[in-house]
Amino acid sequence: MSATGGQTGRVRALVVALAVGGLGIGVASVLGRAIVRSLAFLDIELSALALLVISLVTGQGIAFGSAALLYLRFRGLGRTYLGIDVPSLRDVVTALSGYALALIAQFVGSILLTVVGVQPAENQVGQIAAQNPELLLLLIPASFVIIGPGEELLFRGIVQGRLRESFGPVPGVMLASAVFAAIHFQSLTGGVGGRLATITVLFLPSLVFGAAYEFSDNLVVPAFIHGAYNATLFTLLYFVLQADLPVSVLF
Repeated sequence: MSATGGQTGRVRALVVALAVGGLGIGVASVLGRAIVRSLAFLDIELSALALLVISLVTGQGIAFGSAALLYLRFRGLGRTYLGIDVPSLRDVVTALSGYALALIAQFVGSILLTVVGVQPAENQVGQIAAQNPELLLLLIPASFVIIGPGEELLFRGIVQGRLRESFGPVPGVMLASAVFAAIHFQSLTGGVGGRLATITVLFLPSLVFGAAYEFSDNLVVPAFIHGAYNATLFTLLYFVLQADLPVSVLF
């Protein structure tokens, strides 16, 4: 799809993309907190596992899915806009190659931070997992079932799709990857510098997700890559924690 709309169209596309992504994040936060507070009001004590399930279902499931569907309905678009198809052999090769590239990008970025002496921010999931390693065993399958599909639906299918319309393929991939990486700012802890460094590293695998979507025109491909990427990191983190090693050996 070629870029259209000129400068005004590009500004509008960027605003819409940010608004839709922000809507998904905002609804996820509000809905998750509302459920947790409602249960607390009823004196129902939630375990770490229950909190994680609520976060995944309300966030990547309900909130991200609803934001994407509202956008499609508003514009009168259907599934064909997203490109959800049964993967072809070419798609399978793209997915496997993208999975490898995403992991390489993650570790290369982490190594570069170590070389330049920048301390990355800690991820809230990592902190929770350090106290409850068994939760990672849920996050591994959840990466394929809800995290990868939910995040790719919103940030590749909708955000990148909208940006592509006005900016073209390459800028669309880069901008969508920047938006996707930036939204993780809230899930990080520590100083601003460390958070920005971590977001910069996350931008690298995000580019792989976006490029795979653009190359395949099939949302299933980046959803699988993202899910496999997350599942691999969660698996490695689980074994690192079980071996009582510092998490820094991974990142």
